[in-house]
Formats: sequence, C-alpha cells, structure tokens
Amino acid sequence: MVRDPNLLVGIETSDDAGVYRLTSDLALIQTLDFFTPIVNDPYDFGRIAAANSFSDVYAMGGKPLTAMNIVCFPIKEMDRAVLRAIIEGGLDVIKRAGAVMVGGHSVEDPEIKYGLSVTGTVNPAHLLTNAGARPGDVLVLTKPLGMGILTTALKGRMLNDKMLHEITELMATLNKNAAEVMTEVGVNACTDITGFGLLGHALEMAKASKACLCIYAREVPVIPEAMTFAAMGLIPEGSHLNRRFCSKHMDIAPGLDPLLLDILADAQTSGGLLISVPERKGHVLIHKLQDKNTPAAVIVGNVLSEPAGVILVQ
Repeated sequence: MVRDPNLLVGIETSDDAGVYRLTSDLALIQTLDFFTPIVNDPYDFGRIAAANSFSDVYAMGGKPLTAMNIVCFPIKEMDRAVLRAIIEGGLDVIKRAGAVMVGGHSVEDPEIKYGLSVTGTVNPAHLLTNAGARPGDVLVLTKPLGMGILTTALKGRMLNDKMLHEITELMATLNKNAAEVMTEVGVNACTDITGFGLLGHALEMAKASKACLCIYAREVPVIPEAMTFAAMGLIPEGSHLNRRFCSKHMDIAPGLDPLLLDILADAQTSGGLLISVPERKGHVLIHKLQDKNTPAAVIVGNVLSEPAGVILVQ
C-alpha cells in the first residue's frame, strides 16, 4: 500500500470518509454513497439519498462544499419525469447543506440508483474520526433507530401515510445542526449510523479507538412503531447480517429482549451521529442539540478501557 503523510484518514479504521491534508490548516474530506429507492416518491428518494451522502462529511466535523450526482436509471423504460424528481430532491438538500452541485455522472441501468459524491473541508486540528473515543467518555445518539425495519414494512405495504411521512422527514434531515453543535462543544470521536446499524458502527469505533463501548440498550431512542413491526418479524436481512457479524465481539446482558437487540442491529438509512464526548461535556452537548431541534439527543452509553474492541450491551 502506498503511504502518503498527507493522507490523514484512509481505509485502515473503516472510517466514514477519506481525509487528505492540503495545508497545515486545511484538509479535504471525500466521500460517496448511493443506493436503490427505499420510498416510492422519487423526490423524497432524492432527498433521502442526498442527506445520507452528506452524513460522512458531518461525522468528520467537516463542512460540505461541492456535490456530484451519481445516477443509474432505465432511461428507455421509465419516464424522465421520475429522474427529474429524484435530481430535484437531491438538489434541494444540497442547497440546505450550503453546498454547490458541480455535475455528476449517469449510467443507463435497469435498476434505479442515486446518491452523491461529496467533497468537504476541515481544519486538521479539528478533524473527528471514529478512532478518538476515550475511556470516561459518554456516547450520544442524534436520531432514533428503526428506519430499516419501517422501510421493510413499507415494502410490504404495511405502513400508513402518517408514519411514512414521519420516517421520510427523519431520513431527509441533515446531520448539519448536530455536527455544528458537536464542533462547538468539542468532542473526541464521531461516526454516523447507517447500514451497519448502531452495533456495527459502535464496533468499528471500539476497534479503531482500542476501547470498549458500553451501550445502554433501554436508553437508545427507538421509533415506537419499529418495535411493533420487529415483533411481527419484519427484520431486514441486512440487520440479521449486522447482528451475526457483531456477535463475536459483544457481551450481552442476560435477559435482554431479543427484539431490542434486533433494533440495535437495524440497518439505518441516513441515520444520526454517534458522538463520543467527555462526560463533563455530555449534558452541555445534549442541551445544545435539543436547542437545535435535533431528532434525538440522548446519552446511550459510555466508553471503557477494557476489553478493547468489544461492545457491552447492558
């Protein structure tokens, strides 16, 4: 592998984005993400996919600057109006993020896919990674879990319009305000919760930080309807994979509700930030997140020194 002293974050710690230093006080954050539709409305799909793509920049403590569309679309079989709506949804979120659309690339494909390649900036002195969690920190989560289960219910036509609207707005909500607050308060580490679920991303943080993350299962914010659908067996395959992958690196409290464990492993789309912050700053962070109307602002665990690279679920 080629080493470059200016590559501040690469692939070694499974972090959210790559970071390359340009000068002593300026570094580039680079990331991309795209996926197939998870809601039926093309405009909403564009919004969700775009918000999801920006999350990696926010998780690094950065500011997004530019975005490029990544589009796969069956142009010969589907109305162009669908494509326009997807792009419009993405563009509206790009504007809300304060970034600029500078182009992109499209491919003819039988399956729709959309997302963004995003470039942001950060001062290297203020860069956040998933490797900075320290013993004594508390863990704060900024969005509730359960979106993977609820989008699975949507595919089964079991979600009512009110619930669909609520989870759509939740997934389309940028992590911008949460990122600004944590930068102001000063925290030690951060990652965003997406496809690997809370357990998977917490495990990556534990391994990268060479620490132990303790999760207070009953304190984790959960969309109430997600528990109902989980009890009906509507657990996405990705969530089962997350749980199996993490199982060798978890110590689970006896008697923990298995459904709650499924929620902790639930694969999220455009989920919140998991922030590791010194305990003395924890409640300050919570109050400031609440003042910004962050979807959730809850202490969901703490960081221990041992056993390193392990998650305790209490």
